[in-house]
Amino acid sequence: MSTISVTINNIKVDVESGSTILDAAKKAGVKIPTLCHVESQIPKGACRVCMVEVEGARSLVAGCTTPATNGMVVKTNTKNVRDARKFVLELLLSEHCGDCKTCERNNDCELQALAREMGISQVTYEGDCLVSVIDDSTPALVRDSGKCIKCRRCVTVCNEVQEVGSLFPQGRGFESNIGPAFDQHLAEVPCVQCGQCSAICPVGAIIEKSHIEGVWAALDNPDKFVVVQTAPAIRAALGECFDYEPGTLVTGKMVTALRQLGFDRVFDTNFTADLTIMEEGTELLVRLKKALVDKEKVALPQFTSCSPGWINYAEYFYPEILDNISSCKSPQQMFGAVAKTYYANKVGKKPEDIIVVSVMPCTAKKFEAQRPEMNSSGVCDVDYVLTTRELGKMIKQAGIDFKNLPEGKMDSPLGQSSGAADIFANTGGVMEAAIRTAYEIVTGRELPLEGLHIQPIMGLEGVKRASLKIEGTKPEWSFLEGVELKVGVAHGLGNARRIIEMMQSGEVFHFIEVMTCPGGCIGGGGQPRFTTDEVRKKRIEAIYKEDEGKKLRKSHENPEILQIYEEFLKEPLSHLSHKLLHTHYVSKN
Repeated sequence: MSTISVTINNIKVDVESGSTILDAAKKAGVKIPTLCHVESQIPKGACRVCMVEVEGARSLVAGCTTPATNGMVVKTNTKNVRDARKFVLELLLSEHCGDCKTCERNNDCELQALAREMGISQVTYEGDCLVSVIDDSTPALVRDSGKCIKCRRCVTVCNEVQEVGSLFPQGRGFESNIGPAFDQHLAEVPCVQCGQCSAICPVGAIIEKSHIEGVWAALDNPDKFVVVQTAPAIRAALGECFDYEPGTLVTGKMVTALRQLGFDRVFDTNFTADLTIMEEGTELLVRLKKALVDKEKVALPQFTSCSPGWINYAEYFYPEILDNISSCKSPQQMFGAVAKTYYANKVGKKPEDIIVVSVMPCTAKKFEAQRPEMNSSGVCDVDYVLTTRELGKMIKQAGIDFKNLPEGKMDSPLGQSSGAADIFANTGGVMEAAIRTAYEIVTGRELPLEGLHIQPIMGLEGVKRASLKIEGTKPEWSFLEGVELKVGVAHGLGNARRIIEMMQSGEVFHFIEVMTCPGGCIGGGGQPRFTTDEVRKKRIEAIYKEDEGKKLRKSHENPEILQIYEEFLKEPLSHLSHKLLHTHYVSKN
């Protein structure tokens, strides 16, 4: 790739040919504000906040859409540039409805922050605003059309990253709006409730549906025994709510904070991530045996099932592959079922007297928790789901000094986990965790690795592949001797579409992991804003560090997992396991 030389604010920088002015400015360490730009996607130039001055140009140009050229001289902070940006922001504020003092995004709003930077202290252009239409039709998300500034970020992420297509620009001029076609509600269109729109929205036009008040009410109810589970991705992101660097592990402080909030027990979704590996790995081996030994027609490849946005996506767009998806519930839902049966028996509580609260990086988990089939304990298995952002707010509401908290430890028996469970947070992590266990079950030996991980399925490439030749099997698994196990990994639903098309075109896979959000759960729709690839990489690195620091790194060696099978479930895929830990899927066509 050839390079060109650009000068920005008297800083000379070399960039790849084809870069934009915005790209060059980032490399030079110069900030150009944006409200519509989405990393790695074709720039739209919709907001015009990124206007810059180019020597020799007749007018200001948009930094995000204008290609950099060799020898270009750019100024980003002249009076003309500042005045233009201020004018654009004042126009956006003039039709932006809502009171910042009570807005969900107050002090976490990009429009508000830019207005402060530009010294805007009052609305200059008073005028009509569109009437706010509140859409709270889904369990996960709430839309407020009056707060929308029509930047189209949500349109980009929904159509070009996730390739779901629930949100579009409609109408023209002042009457234009962003939303589902024909002014429908989100519940009336194929919205998978992944929340990537809420994570990328610069204002409060799309937010998660809050469960905070319900959780406070449960904690204040002396008749309820309230337990909390925390997903692996939380520990590498919660610190950002308290100004820690992305990727800072705050596991111990998080546990202490949850106890101070009043939870009766603090458990770990990682425990049921290990349980998922036992069930899902066994399910894969059973499918392979039926295909290779019994010569039955079996739905292969097997897809992972722990990501509810992905399940929703498959039910809407690919119902023909539903039989290929593992019947395992997600770790969140497995935990709820186990907490209200196995654990309830241990502590002498009725299922209806236990409240299960989840802390998840994902808005789709709110949808998943209320699916009608998720009640195998006899009552709703998971009662409330908080996003990482919501937990951060609750800790602040309680006046807890998070940075000075001592390190706490999870409670037992649903709190111990392996490093394999930690990496569920990362794209490729579920696959690696499953292979660690399945390979050792089949061969009796540890997975041979160059380094500590399966390198081909690490990183942020959208679709990843790996293969592993199985040799030296135990006698009962001899049918797998010499089999080359082929696996695939996709993150982001646009990449899920691509790997499905690869499979349907004849490419051979035995096992495929799909995570709804870019980067996996560490980039979930409920994580602290703003999630860039740089932030994703830091969170992923932290999760791998957590795994590598544990003595216990394989799910089948977790003593609490061995205990629950011995005392309660008996074995993977047992009758009770099927009742509590497995589910079914339905076409939404």
